[in-house]
Amino acid sequence: MTLDLDQHLIDATNAVAAVGDLDGLQRIEGELLGKSSVVNEARRSLGELEQEARKQAGRRLNEVRTELEKLLAERRVVLEAAERAAVLEAERLDLTEFDRGQRLGHRHVVTQTWERLEDIFVGMGFTVAEGPEIEDEWHNFGALNFPPDHPARDMYDTLYVDYGEPGSTLLRTHTSPVQIRVMESGEPPIYSIMPGRVFRSDTADATHMPVFHQIEGLVVDRRITFGDMAGTMDAFTKAYFGRDFASRLRPSYFPFTEPSAEFDILRDDGSWLELAGCGMVHPNVLEAGGLDPEIWSGFAFGFGLDRLALMRHGIDDLRELFRNDHRFLSQF
Repeated sequence: MTLDLDQHLIDATNAVAAVGDLDGLQRIEGELLGKSSVVNEARRSLGELEQEARKQAGRRLNEVRTELEKLLAERRVVLEAAERAAVLEAERLDLTEFDRGQRLGHRHVVTQTWERLEDIFVGMGFTVAEGPEIEDEWHNFGALNFPPDHPARDMYDTLYVDYGEPGSTLLRTHTSPVQIRVMESGEPPIYSIMPGRVFRSDTADATHMPVFHQIEGLVVDRRITFGDMAGTMDAFTKAYFGRDFASRLRPSYFPFTEPSAEFDILRDDGSWLELAGCGMVHPNVLEAGGLDPEIWSGFAFGFGLDRLALMRHGIDDLRELFRNDHRFLSQF
């Protein structure tokens, strides 16, 4: 049997090397590792051998199977790379006709930050969700455990829309309503981020704007803990700012999370900067989203997307992001 397996491995090596596409590799994989393959036939015949011979043959059989799997995996990497290269070559555009002296536009610094954040979180296993900018009071406040007398419901913070009953429709004040819509739209597990534009009745200054951007995150699954949240926040910080950045969590309060925390990062001058709010999803919020808090748990977090852009590029005035000054925007 050992001699047969050795010859089979040589033949398989030559066959795998000769495969020219992924479909062919899939067929070869079925022949080498499928139910009717040589290794599986050999495994079924082990019972006919004496104990010592069976041990030696079984050991060699496992070694051959491992070698076959390695050969197939290595060939798949080569073929996938070749396939990608062929697609890129077919889709390549000839841009030599454009005037190289002409300055072309590029993505706004906020858009660049938005896309970078999506890439980071998608790389961590999150999906991207969106929701309406004009919201109803229930999704923006009620479902998020804001009591009726909460200050954020006042006209001072919230821009209401003249639609329906007075106070029933508004420009969303945060991206958190999308959390409720995501929970309403499907069963857990949920690992999702919600970037978007939000509105508040704020006076424009160096750190505030009446229109700005947030990115929200929601995780709902079985046995999710505060430690999962802390690890996620720390992983994000290092992915976005670099591995040398330190972060911390401070106790805080938000109606929709319990316990709640502020997420800070350590600046170069040794001071801490508040970057986000986060916490474990409040049981009332899970129930509002149609989920049983006895079965599911989760955490949520929210960043000021514009503030992340300021921090990454060393910008000291939020208003610069909205002035459309070409001299400023062309730096990024």
